[in-house]
Amino acid sequence: MQIVKTFSFIEETEVEAGIKSSKPLRKVAVVAIVENPFSGKPYQEDLTSMIDASPAIGTRIASEAARLLGEPVESYGKGAVVGTAGEQEHGVALLTTVYGNAFRDAVGGGSAWISSATKIGGPGTSLDIPLAYKDALFVRSHYDAFSITLHTAPLPNQIAIICAVASRGRLNDRVGGISADEAEGKDGLR
Repeated sequence: MQIVKTFSFIEETEVEAGIKSSKPLRKVAVVAIVENPFSGKPYQEDLTSMIDASPAIGTRIASEAARLLGEPVESYGKGAVVGTAGEQEHGVALLTTVYGNAFRDAVGGGSAWISSATKIGGPGTSLDIPLAYKDALFVRSHYDAFSITLHTAPLPNQIAIICAVASRGRLNDRVGGISADEAEGKDGLR
C-alpha cells in the first residue's frame, strides 16, 4: 500500500493542576494516509493483502514517532479512521499483530498488547488513541489517550493509520497499582 501523505502531532504538557513537573509529558502521533483497495467494492472476505502490507507502514510511522518523541518510548497506542467508502474492518486489518510487531520493533520494544481504536469518518474526524505502558498493562500511571483531529483526511477512499507514543505516564498520577519501575514486563500484564 502506498502512503499518500503523513501528518505528525506533538503535545507537551509541563503543568497539571497547577503543579509543574520536573519531566514533561510528551505525546507524539504520526498518521499515514493510504488508499483503501477495498473502498466502494462489494464485501471482501479476505483482507490478507491489507494485513500483509501493514508492517511496512507500521515501521515507517512508528520510527518517525520515536524520532519526534526524542526520548525513550514508555507508552503507546494505535488507531485507524476509515473513509466513508470503506468498512471499519479495513482499519482493523491494518492494525493486527503484524503491524503491532513492526511498531514495537521501531520504538525499541515492548511486551504489552497495543491498545487501539478504529472508526469510520472523513476530514474533520477526531480520534482518541488509547495509551498504555509498553511493557505491562497493569501500570495504571500510563493509562491515557492522545486526541487528534484529522483536518484533511481520510477521503472516502482512504484510511488513516495512526501510531501514538508518549514519554511517560500522566502527570500527578496517584491512583496506585504497580509502577513502571516495578513492572516485570514478562507477560505484558505485570
